[in-house]
Amino acid sequence: MRVYLQQDSSAHTFSQQLLDIGNGQIPIDPATNEISFSQDFCQMQSNIQAVVDKVFPNLTINYKNSNWLYEPAILAPKNDDVNKLNDQIQLKLPGEEINYKSIDTVMDEEQAVDYPVEFLNSLEPPGMPPHILKLKIGSPIMLIRNLNAPKLCNGTRLIIKKLLPNLIEATIIGGKFKGEDVLIPRTPMFSNNLPFEFKRLQFSVRLAFAITINKAQGQSLTIAGLMGIAG
Repeated sequence: MRVYLQQDSSAHTFSQQLLDIGNGQIPIDPATNEISFSQDFCQMQSNIQAVVDKVFPNLTINYKNSNWLYEPAILAPKNDDVNKLNDQIQLKLPGEEINYKSIDTVMDEEQAVDYPVEFLNSLEPPGMPPHILKLKIGSPIMLIRNLNAPKLCNGTRLIIKKLLPNLIEATIIGGKFKGEDVLIPRTPMFSNNLPFEFKRLQFSVRLAFAITINKAQGQSLTIAGLMGIAG
């Protein structure tokens, strides 16, 4: 995690606290095997809904402001947690939710009998969007593949402007190309992390209210919620 000081004295304290945690310099409670955060490090919440409300206050109004929507995100360790959070938060937005289903095929035709389409649809390998992509106009999304560098790269965040059958029109909300409208097509993606190779034709995006800690690398966030792992 990078901390930009920007003449903020509290940022220096925060960055030092991060270093102390990473270097194992925070005392561990032998009874619970846990560490305790100081009150000025973060604000603990009792449940995940409280985290959502804290990170995205007045979402139904503020989501129309692209500058505001670029600042917050909730970080979680696993894709399953991220998917549930994104679906939950997106439901708060007005408008119709559009479902886009991928086309999944096995690359080796001789293996098609062994791996039916229903099984392929259930897979969600790293770096691939889900079989059913649920989207709404106004939702933030993140590219998970390079489409047109340097404008559309892995990690670029955008806001959905229009949803068409085979195109997503979206506005880039950060970086050098902030404010530019772009068209995102369905693209073929291949998985090599399984005993067989298959192709998924889908939009190479994910919702970005919540993102995995891994995908948060290189992102700039003003407000970050962190979802932990229950012991």
